[in-house]
Amino acid sequence: MGLLIAVIGLMLVAAPVVVLEFGRSLLSPNILYAAAAVRVLFGAVLLWVAPASHAPKSLRALGALLVIAGVLTPVVDVERSGALLDWLVAQGFTRAWAGAAVVLGVFIAYAVISPRKRSA
Repeated sequence: MGLLIAVIGLMLVAAPVVVLEFGRSLLSPNILYAAAAVRVLFGAVLLWVAPASHAPKSLRALGALLVIAGVLTPVVDVERSGALLDWLVAQGFTRAWAGAAVVLGVFIAYAVISPRKRSA
């Protein structure tokens, strides 16, 4: 999952216009509900694997944040989602956000790939 986030971030760094247009093409009520479900699921997985990870507190916090974001996603309708996407692009931070996604994805992958060793 972390590597998937990193790959999407790399794609956004390399070709921001293509990825953003693809994102705009997905703006529909059904896709927003699917995104909400994916966020809740991903957050739940992070909460589940956090205790055995290298960064349990960070993964718990991120997992909880994702669950909350997933629950709140249906509140934001398609029009507001499009406006938010347009605002983010207008701020000029597209590549910075993409870089942050790469770092976050690599961090999650590092934290969960090799579980920490517990002392006996």
